Amino acid sequence: MKKILLFVWVVALLASCKTETSGLTINVSFSDSVSTEPLDGRLLLMLSDNDTNEPRFQINTGLNTQLIYGKNVEGMQAGDQIGFDKEVFGYPIESLADLKPGEYYVQALLHTYETFELSTGHTVKLPMDNGEGQQWNRSPGNLYSKTVKVNIDPGNPSEINIVMDQKIPEIVEPEDTQWIKHIKIRSEKLSEFWGRDMYLGAHVLLPKGFDEHPEAKYPLMIFHGHFPSDFGGFRTTPPDPELKPEYSARFDLEGYNIIQQQEAYDFYQRWISEEFPRFLIIQIQHPTPYYDDSYAVNSASQGPYGDAITHELIPHIEKEFRGQGEAWSRFLYGGSTGGWEALAVQVKYPDFYNGCFAACPDPIDFRAYCLTNIYEDENAYYYDSDHRKMEVPARRDYLGNVSSTLRSMNHLELVLGDRSRSGQQWDIWEATYSPQGDDGYPKRLWDKYTGDIDHEVAEYWKENYDLRHIMEKNWNELGPRLRGKIHIYCGDMDNYYLNNAVYLMEDFLENTTNPYYEGEVAYGDRAEHCWNGDPEQPNHISRLRYNSMYVPKIMKRIAESAPKDADLNSWRYK
Repeated sequence: MKKILLFVWVVALLASCKTETSGLTINVSFSDSVSTEPLDGRLLLMLSDNDTNEPRFQINTGLNTQLIYGKNVEGMQAGDQIGFDKEVFGYPIESLADLKPGEYYVQALLHTYETFELSTGHTVKLPMDNGEGQQWNRSPGNLYSKTVKVNIDPGNPSEINIVMDQKIPEIVEPEDTQWIKHIKIRSEKLSEFWGRDMYLGAHVLLPKGFDEHPEAKYPLMIFHGHFPSDFGGFRTTPPDPELKPEYSARFDLEGYNIIQQQEAYDFYQRWISEEFPRFLIIQIQHPTPYYDDSYAVNSASQGPYGDAITHELIPHIEKEFRGQGEAWSRFLYGGSTGGWEALAVQVKYPDFYNGCFAACPDPIDFRAYCLTNIYEDENAYYYDSDHRKMEVPARRDYLGNVSSTLRSMNHLELVLGDRSRSGQQWDIWEATYSPQGDDGYPKRLWDKYTGDIDHEVAEYWKENYDLRHIMEKNWNELGPRLRGKIHIYCGDMDNYYLNNAVYLMEDFLENTTNPYYEGEVAYGDRAEHCWNGDPEQPNHISRLRYNSMYVPKIMKRIAESAPKDADLNSWRYK
C-alpha cells in the first residue's frame, strides 16, 4: 500500500513539474538579410488585440496601451532564437502566462546597443541616437518583424516563431532655407567623455534683413526642449488647403493640425513684420545615449553637456551668425523638460545668461518629485499605510481623473531597458541626476520593481540638481546674480503634478528678501501641462506661441539690465 501511495505521489509530482515548465514560448530571431553581424541590445516583444497600427506604435503609459515584454541580448546572431516565456517581465501584464486566450497581433523589435569606453574607465552598452531623438520604435538601424496574427492560449504548451526581417531606414536631415539654417559641431568635451566622436546641433532661425544688414549683431533666444527634428512652429505659407483635419484627444479639438499650421504661419508673419525685434532663435539638438536630450547640465553618467552647450555650441553659433556674444543678450526659455533646463542652465551659469522663462518645469524641488518626497518617503510607488496598499498616481487630467500610476510608468521603463536605458522620463532623470555606479551606469534612486527609495542617492540629487535647494543654500552668492532673471509658469492642474514643486520654489523666492528675486511666478487656473504664462489664450494656443510670447519681457529686461556700452542699435532696424 505504501509503494502504491509513493508511486501515485511521484506521478503527481512529475505531472506538476511538467505543468510548471510547459506553456507558451515565443521565439524571436533575425534574418541575415538585415544583419550579418552579432548584435547587442534590448529585444522587445509586443502583442496587440487590434490592428489599427503596428504594435510598436501602440505601447504607452495610458489606459489604451498594448502589451510588451523585454530582455537583453548580447552577441545575438542571425538565426539565433531567443525565447520569451512566462518568466520574462512584461507590461502591463507581467507574465505571458496571464494573457487572456485569443487572437493577438504580434511584433518583435531589437533596439540595438553600441559599446562605449568612457573616460571614467567604465565600459557601457547603450543605444546611440541615430537622428530620431532616442525613439526606440523608430530608431534607424533597429531591426523589427512584420506584424503576425496568431492565436494564443497560455494554458496550452505551444511555440510561436517570429523573424525580424525589416530594418528601420536612416533619417533624411532637413535642408537649409532662407530663414532656417542647420549646424552640427563635434564637441571636444563630450567626445573625450564618451570615447568617440559626439556632436551637438542646432536649428537657427535668422531675423528679417540678416543678409542686408551685415553690420548688425543680434541677441540670442535659446529654446530648450525635447529633440527637434527641425525648427518647429515656423511656416512661410498658409495652412495646406488639402490637409485633412485631425482630432486632438489631448485638447478635444477637431482639426488641431490645421490650427498648428496656422499658428506657425502667423508666427512667420510676426517675425517679418516691421515691429518685431530682430533676434536669433535656436532650437538645440543634444540627444544622448540615454534620452532625446541631455537636460543641458553636466552629469556623472552623461558627461559635460552643460559646459559643452554653454562654452562650445553657443559661442560657435554667435560667431557664425553674428550674435552679440554678451551675457546681457542671451535668454533661455522652454516648457516641461525645456522649462527645467531653462531654469537649471540659468542657475548653473548665472553670469552667462540674462533671464529664463521656465514653463511647466520638470520637478524643481525634489520634496515634490511629482508626488514623491524623495528625502522622506520610503517608497515611491505606494503611500505609507499600515493597512492599505494605495498606488501613487502619475498622470491626471484637469478634473483629477487618473490615467496612470508611478509604478506602471516605471514598470514600462523596466521592460524597455534596465540600467536606466529605457530612453523614457524617469530613467533620464536618473541618468542626469544620479551618481555613476560601479558598473558605469547611473545609480538607481529607487528599486525599479518595488519602488523602495535609496536615500543616499537622494542626497546626491539634492546637493547637485535640486534647484530650489541649490538656490536656497547659495542665495547669498547666487541671489545678486539671478535677480530679475527668474520667471516660472505652471498650470495648477498640471497633468504630472509639476505645480507642487513650483509652489515650494515660489515659497522660497517670495520669502527671500536679501535680495528679493525680482522675477515672476504665475499659475494657470485649471490649466494642464504645459501652461506657459498666457492668461488670455487657451493652453492649446499658447503652447504654440513660445517663440514670440516672451519677447516683450525680454525687451524690457534688456532695457533694464544692458550695460551702458551695449550695442542696442545695430539690430533694431526696421
